[in-house]
Amino acid sequence: MDLLNIYSKDFPIFIEELINTSEFKRLSNIGMNCGCEYTSFPIFSKGKNYTRYTHSIGVALIVWHFTKDIKQSIAGLLHDISSPVFAHVIDFLNGDHENQESTEERTEYIIENSKEIQSILKKYNLTTKDVCDYHMYPIADNNSPLLSADRLEYTLGNAFYYGFKTINEIKNMYEDLTICKNEFEEDEISFTTLDKALEFTSVSMLNSKVYSSNEDRFSMQYLADLLKLAIDKSIISIDDLYTTEDEVITKLEGYKESKSMLDSFRCFSQVLTSKTKPDDGYWVNIPAKRRYINPQVVSMGRVSSLSKELSKDIDDFLKVDFNIWLSGK
Repeated sequence: MDLLNIYSKDFPIFIEELINTSEFKRLSNIGMNCGCEYTSFPIFSKGKNYTRYTHSIGVALIVWHFTKDIKQSIAGLLHDISSPVFAHVIDFLNGDHENQESTEERTEYIIENSKEIQSILKKYNLTTKDVCDYHMYPIADNNSPLLSADRLEYTLGNAFYYGFKTINEIKNMYEDLTICKNEFEEDEISFTTLDKALEFTSVSMLNSKVYSSNEDRFSMQYLADLLKLAIDKSIISIDDLYTTEDEVITKLEGYKESKSMLDSFRCFSQVLTSKTKPDDGYWVNIPAKRRYINPQVVSMGRVSSLSKELSKDIDDFLKVDFNIWLSGK
């Protein structure tokens, strides 16, 4: 059993058709852990098995499971179609590391200009506008910290790949979910029982601490600086960022300066910290996007109002001081 089998009992033909387009297949070489999986930090050791390809299919299957709506499911499937190599590292490159939204800019363009995708959409009487913005559909995506298919999938996916949860534990949490109206009168993926909501929120907080960890922030900034150097020296182009990670890595390996930085990146296994910037070496001071989820339980409210322990955990997470200098070893 794998995660995709948990998300939906059936695998619709329109998903099968779209995942075989060249634009979508590219995502099989774009990781979910934003390049951190190429380092030697232990927490990311299994990350190479988790890609934007798998995540996007998972989001589509979750949306399909709960809505049986083809338009919403395709929007979920294609939401990462424009993800560049190393994904949100490019947000760091663009100076958007706290919002991490700049990587979505090409989504509509790619869908509109793909003959393969357009042919499939036409078959189902759909347009680019129907599927190019999954934010239109609250089951697919909604405002943080609410629970959506996107947040649900990457939480469960990373919980598995980080070793926080087993497949059976994930299955039991997923089977507790249903759809109900939230306080904003929108449909939201919600838990039926409090114990499963608490279990999910606890593991989502473990994930959140990884996403904003010193290891994660340092790795993403270092890789962004490596890519900036490579672009400035014409080792790679901006368009190369929209190919695959293997292709970009091959180009980085072809030049002495970028290869040296890449070799160091691959060897990083420990983060050094300092309250003040040391005079020597590569040091960065970088904030973090604070991703967290506060799901609702049917007829009971949100977890933060139902568990003092988790409410404190969320508050403490939101207060973490990231104003320190980081280096790698």
